[in-house]
Amino acid sequence: MTIDDQEFVKNLELVFEANKNLIIAQQQKQYMRNKFAYYGIKTPVRREIQKPFLITSYLPKKEVLPALIHILWNKPQREYQHFGQELVYKYLKEQKKEDIVLFEFMITNKSWWDTVDFIAVKLLGAYFKKFPELREVYTKKWLQSTNIWLKRSAVLFQLKYKKELDTLLLEKVIKSLLGSKEFFINKAIGWVLREYSRTNPKWVLDFVENTSLEPLSRREAIKLLK
Repeated sequence: MTIDDQEFVKNLELVFEANKNLIIAQQQKQYMRNKFAYYGIKTPVRREIQKPFLITSYLPKKEVLPALIHILWNKPQREYQHFGQELVYKYLKEQKKEDIVLFEFMITNKSWWDTVDFIAVKLLGAYFKKFPELREVYTKKWLQSTNIWLKRSAVLFQLKYKKELDTLLLEKVIKSLLGSKEFFINKAIGWVLREYSRTNPKWVLDFVENTSLEPLSRREAIKLLK
């Protein structure tokens, strides 16, 4: 990283520090099961005060993005990870195949639904549209791992695909996870099926009726079909 890039992080720290609210920070920490520290900056406020850092002319070069994200991910306050993933989103049109390494790092470190879902839907969703030949490679790898957040990502990256959703791949992913008692996996299965029911209700209904889904997944899947 260059001096300018280090200055980028330092300036962000100054802005976050100036806007901290210890009362809200404690509430946020409790809501997230005490997993992370917070500055107490609510999302609308954070997005407003971070705007200058996301102006195209101010953005760091893409080559330093992995180093920047590692720095942001290593900071204790959760606002840094939220900013970090939104920073990565600014480079969406510049995605390259090797970016998957960064996405995997983001998913498997400081892991919780508030970052993983953004990464899966917005970053991986775009990535696998650009590089569809890598979908099966990585979903297979993630499903064979012991990391529940990689598995959740394998389910959720197609969440907003609508008519572009690959039903054969989704079916394969879901069936490989049948029998899991993990809440975040079963919730994700129900969520992606519910979302796809807006586009193809018949496929979802047929799939639910012919698949031994966990009760949570089933309830979520058919919410819009009742």
